[in-house]
Amino acid sequence: MRNISDVIEQYLKQIIEGNEEALIEVKRSELASQFDCVPSQINYVIRTRFTEEKGYVVESKRGGGGYIRIIKRELDTRLAVYDQLLHLIGSSMTQHAAESMIDRLEEEEIITLRESRLMKSVIDREVLSVPLPSRDHFRARLMSAMLKTLKYKTSPD
Repeated sequence: MRNISDVIEQYLKQIIEGNEEALIEVKRSELASQFDCVPSQINYVIRTRFTEEKGYVVESKRGGGGYIRIIKRELDTRLAVYDQLLHLIGSSMTQHAAESMIDRLEEEEIITLRESRLMKSVIDREVLSVPLPSRDHFRARLMSAMLKTLKYKTSPD
């Protein structure tokens, strides 16, 4: 059985996919009411499932007429996706952020399920068994190396 976060995520993604502009505006309280959950559950889903690493931009306006806008960033080519992800890495990266990037590559069918599993195994905290912050620095370097390898393997697009 799927949990409420998965259900909310799928619902929002279906709406985005059905919208010509690849964006939606929702009211947190209305969504919470629709799914019979607390508004903080909606915040959690949006904060963890609609990240920049996964290809989304989230904007919010607080107050009585407030809303949350979720925009799916559409990039023209696979190379553009790699470039965007490489730009996001920086010098340090959490396991969650790295896994989000890998999930995005898999969802957009840029990498296979097998490649996704392989990449996730390499960046896992159990494999990189060194103390923080060194672990996050190594993870960033590994992600960068893997993305560059994939990018140049598939060039030109």
